[in-house]
Amino acid sequence: MAFIKIEGLTKQFGGLTAVNDVDFEIEKGKITAIIGPNGAGKSTFFNLISGFHRPTSGSIIFEGIDITKTPVHIGAKLGIARTFQTTHLFEQSSVIDNVIVGHRLRTKSNLFDAVFRTRREKQEEQEAYDRAIEALDFVGLLDLVNRQVAAISQESKKRVAIALALATDPKVMFLDEPAAGINPDETDNLAELMKKIAQSGITVCTIEHKMQMIMGLADTIMVLNHGAKIAEGTPEEIKNNPIVIEAYLGGDALAEVN
Repeated sequence: MAFIKIEGLTKQFGGLTAVNDVDFEIEKGKITAIIGPNGAGKSTFFNLISGFHRPTSGSIIFEGIDITKTPVHIGAKLGIARTFQTTHLFEQSSVIDNVIVGHRLRTKSNLFDAVFRTRREKQEEQEAYDRAIEALDFVGLLDLVNRQVAAISQESKKRVAIALALATDPKVMFLDEPAAGINPDETDNLAELMKKIAQSGITVCTIEHKMQMIMGLADTIMVLNHGAKIAEGTPEEIKNNPIVIEAYLGGDALAEVN
């Protein structure tokens, strides 16, 4: 049984077909990359799997469960985590407070517990804090625990967003352009973090435009163009695929890895 099996996935916005009849499987424990020119439908593809959009047609099966019409919060409880091109963090709050939010999805305390500070509320509050510290340690940010998010670097914000996703106890993480806006050294460090996540048993699926990074990182690559899948394979297969090279306007985006 495939970890994530996608069949005939299509999303139309009015007259625009953003994702067009895509079939794809994501293998458990591996790093999968989704690449393609700007406007290819990559982020929409992520939004469909993670529940931010409902498909016009097609199906998404996650660990044997049909999640095609599953809303975001239910998908998150099933183990699907998502980050965005722009980090959606509480800029005026501390790093630790941002990450604590992630594990709250796993807690059961209600308004009564919060108002009366019940034993369950205190215990789950401590659990959320401990999980946040664990996640921040994993991404290498223990020294920034109490810093305000607005005061840290862009690369650190990327790591906070990943820590927040890790705090939800995910089975799969969808990372939308995690290396956007950071320098080459930071990109290399982030690639190592993504490998570490996969080695810990969490499946990673990423959208990325930095081809050199992806070619050295991904186990499998799918290429989208105008919403349709035009290629799928190993980095070596994708790098030498003439259809992919043509889609990248003569191979400018792939030239750096040849």
